[in-house]
Amino acid sequence: MTTKRQTRKDNGTCASSGSYINTGNGSTFMPIDIGHPEYIALIEPDTAFWSLVKHEKLSSVLTEGKLFKAYKKKAGVFTEEMDMLRFGLKPSAVYFNPTEKCNLDCPYCYIPQKMRHDGEHMSEKRLIKALGLLKDYFKRTLPKDTLPQIIFHGAEPMLNRDAVFAGIEQYSEDFRFGIQTNATLLDDSAVDFLKSQNVSIGISLDASDAAISDRTRINWDGQGVHTKVIEAMERLRGYNGWSVICTITNKNMRHLTKLVNFLHQKEVPTCLMNIVRCTLPSSLEVKPNDANAFKYFMAALERTYELYLETGRKLPVGNFANILLAIIAPTARRLMCDISPCGGGRCFFALTPNGDLFPCSEFIGLSQFKGGNLFKDSVEKVLTSRPFSRVTDRKVEDVEPCSRCAIRHFCGSPCPAEACEMNGGMEQTGAFCEFYEEQVRYAFRLIADDKHEAFLWDGWGDDTKKTFTMDLF
Repeated sequence: MTTKRQTRKDNGTCASSGSYINTGNGSTFMPIDIGHPEYIALIEPDTAFWSLVKHEKLSSVLTEGKLFKAYKKKAGVFTEEMDMLRFGLKPSAVYFNPTEKCNLDCPYCYIPQKMRHDGEHMSEKRLIKALGLLKDYFKRTLPKDTLPQIIFHGAEPMLNRDAVFAGIEQYSEDFRFGIQTNATLLDDSAVDFLKSQNVSIGISLDASDAAISDRTRINWDGQGVHTKVIEAMERLRGYNGWSVICTITNKNMRHLTKLVNFLHQKEVPTCLMNIVRCTLPSSLEVKPNDANAFKYFMAALERTYELYLETGRKLPVGNFANILLAIIAPTARRLMCDISPCGGGRCFFALTPNGDLFPCSEFIGLSQFKGGNLFKDSVEKVLTSRPFSRVTDRKVEDVEPCSRCAIRHFCGSPCPAEACEMNGGMEQTGAFCEFYEEQVRYAFRLIADDKHEAFLWDGWGDDTKKTFTMDLF
């Protein structure tokens, strides 16, 4: 007796019916130890769907099918949301470098030293023209109600102050402007102008004490600039649109908690504590060990929570808040470094003083990643160029061991510039896998203990909607 075997789908590939977890076409749910005494995380890696499950309930949750059946009903929605976030966005921001020069010589800077010392400014005329070209590009590509963002970035944009301020004034209705500066040139008149134009201002400070901060943030004569930064902070007090970026290195990581106290005292609205990027060899000299860096980073985060309980005032650490959002509301995340492909060339791109375009500022100085020139090429053409596609085609699924990691869509295996320059290729990992892994585990613990809101910006969920909720117990 013979029977006709139905073992193939229409596309000719062998497949199961997908009726079970972790076999055949069934969804993959991976249990992850988050270091919590009561809960474990259960994650579907492809869509970043997750649930917190009590340790003793894990077996029944996996076998009784309640979670799986509920997930299957929404799996298509989750997949669409993740695909849109990863592949469907268009650039809406430009990191605009109006000068190659900097008045500082920080050892971890990703811009080559010679460029920072001997580079050129963009003239005011060319800067105005560049903004006009970018305005035209965004008018072609973005919805009418979307205002693109221009972030004047470093080297040090305030060295070309007159041109930058002229551009902000002329195009104030066409862009949301921001400026990232080392703060040494933020005098009273500069701060007054930036405030009057509602420009977001990011300044750099690596420690609350000059003795620590001046280890890495120094001018060309080797002198620290801590005092000038503190003076600028006083000028900015009371303005909602400013923040502080701290770069975590082996020189300052033990002092992060003290920095949190200081920033909270100075009424800083928000901050970033970014682990140093290792795109140039000089950064390796200040690269911290992952485990040690996270230990001190977590202590700093814990201190923000204590201060919140004491005063009712938050100090969100933006890069960690973004990890939290990647878990609880993926499409609400504000930064695009911890997603794959990253935001470089996809959500934003970088412009140099001579008009050259790169996927991200981290690639400036790496000529092989130049995609074209704003004054010679259409932005659309540049975005599809080979140098850009090398970055935008980098997917976490192509990186080992990231491809089999349950939290791959919470960290995104950053950073492609780091992977390429430090580890030899786009298919390689970045520099701080364990640091990101521990952030995700810590974030899940906060969620399990219902503490996460204290680490997020007020109003973070105003433009979000709930797509799934389920009570397993």
